[in-house]
Amino acid sequence: MIENNETIDEFLARHADEVEEAVRKAAALEIMPRWRRLAAHEVDEKAGPHDLVTDADRKAELYLTDVLSAMLPGSAVVGEEAVHANPASYEAIRGEAPVWIIDPVDGTRQFVHGDPGFCTLVALAHHGVVHASWTYAPADDRLATAVRGRGAFLDGERLYAGPPEPGRDLRVATSHPDYTTDEQKHALLGLRTPGVAPRACGSAGLEYLAVARGESDATAFSWEAAWDHAAGLLLVEEAGGTHLTRTGEPFRITGDNDLPFTAARDAATARQVVALLSGEA
Repeated sequence: MIENNETIDEFLARHADEVEEAVRKAAALEIMPRWRRLAAHEVDEKAGPHDLVTDADRKAELYLTDVLSAMLPGSAVVGEEAVHANPASYEAIRGEAPVWIIDPVDGTRQFVHGDPGFCTLVALAHHGVVHASWTYAPADDRLATAVRGRGAFLDGERLYAGPPEPGRDLRVATSHPDYTTDEQKHALLGLRTPGVAPRACGSAGLEYLAVARGESDATAFSWEAAWDHAAGLLLVEEAGGTHLTRTGEPFRITGDNDLPFTAARDAATARQVVALLSGEA
């Protein structure tokens, strides 16, 4: 708990390892025992056939909500499944209390299909600023962490995104067409140009990790749900990358962004992608 008016940075210095332990334990108790073992009654649709939820999502989120709330008394939680049940709970992101932002299984479609491309995302934010994040890929037992101003790490090794290699097509992960408006589809068509190799994204959290590692050059996403973006955006920032909306401003987890937006390995790549999305290149 925060004691004697300590700052969030001081809280993280004392408890970051405990958050990591909670993320790993949620996966070990609620997610991995169900991977490739889901029964039909454990999978439901939310908005449609591409928007799935499983018992693993629900139970892992409940576990993390209980543990993280107890760890930081007075904090709020914005979890994907809780917001689906009560959309008004999303407003905690704009509130005065520190907020845990949780996506228990990012990449639920992949999880349901037995693919290892899913992860658990947790971020701690306050007043719209993400202070720390945890990205855990349990099928591969890979954990990426970031604390604002202290760098990004994958399994304890420092991450540096670095600029893309000169002369090679930019590798850009983009929103699936099912999740875009007609205007956003038109904007994303700007990436279909020589020198850019766009592809449909998988788990957003793992796409951000790929950018932070320098395995991918940028993302171009068209939705704002903070649980998909908060952890990864900080990871990219702390690896030396950046993120921009089409207005040239950083993406805000509190919303009202000009979409699509990008997260990229470096500022020059971010500006290039934004120009293409805006029809200015």
